Amino acid sequence: MMNTLALPYLTDSAIQHFITEALREDIGTGDVSALSSVPEAKRSSAELKIKDNGILAGMELARKIFMTFDPDLSFEPILQDGDPIENGQIAFRVSGSARSILSTERLVLNCMQRMSGIATKTRHLQNLISHTKAKVLDTRKTNPNSRIIEKWAVAIGGGSNHRFALYDMVMLKDNHNDYAGGIRPALEACRKYLKENSLNLKVEVETRNLDEVKEALDSGLADIIMLDNFSLDQMREAVSLVDGKLPLEASGNINESTIVAVAETGVDYISVGALTHSYKSLDLSLKAVSS
Repeated sequence: MMNTLALPYLTDSAIQHFITEALREDIGTGDVSALSSVPEAKRSSAELKIKDNGILAGMELARKIFMTFDPDLSFEPILQDGDPIENGQIAFRVSGSARSILSTERLVLNCMQRMSGIATKTRHLQNLISHTKAKVLDTRKTNPNSRIIEKWAVAIGGGSNHRFALYDMVMLKDNHNDYAGGIRPALEACRKYLKENSLNLKVEVETRNLDEVKEALDSGLADIIMLDNFSLDQMREAVSLVDGKLPLEASGNINESTIVAVAETGVDYISVGALTHSYKSLDLSLKAVSS
């Protein structure tokens, strides 16, 4: 399983909060289908069947969901997060109360199908640019209240997480800069705020042209420069201008057909919102088997 300690947002309390709220949403006052049709003492087993090809994600989360709902369930992993998967494989077996398995089935599938889809897309894009130094980044374009598992899936797929939310990194985008009166005023105000509030946070600033790149670089106040919707020629010029003094992130409608050319310009990072808003969920199913 993946070492969750490498991802600072994946605390036990954060994962538990997600699971608790998701179970409350789905089960509410009780799973009347299972309670009304299955004897309380019925014991059974189920297997997660893979019906698609891709990258598996959500195994550790599935275990936590089962154990949260019913600690007496037995979870037997066969595959691990990050494993390549093919149609016909079995990912895990869960055994115990048949009612408990039925009540948690949909939440486990919802999470794993989506996480595996994100991990698969991430792995594919990162593999496309593996001959370069560029790293694929996610964004905040996530489903509300599901960011924790979506960014987790990106990491499982081999991508890198950008900031988790608005509080753990400064990103001065075009509207921030315009409202502040320009890139340098925005950066100066930002650094003043961080100092006054004893905050040690990275500062990234978005640029729209080469003049803004030069302004951000000359200010000496940015940690990372974003190149927003730059042409390939402009990206190459920015890489030459910055000359390794700061990391450069390319952003703006980057997809499978354009990411290789972008990576080959020499940028350090490529942010792809599509990782978490335009993926295809993998086909997985939880099927009852004889104990």
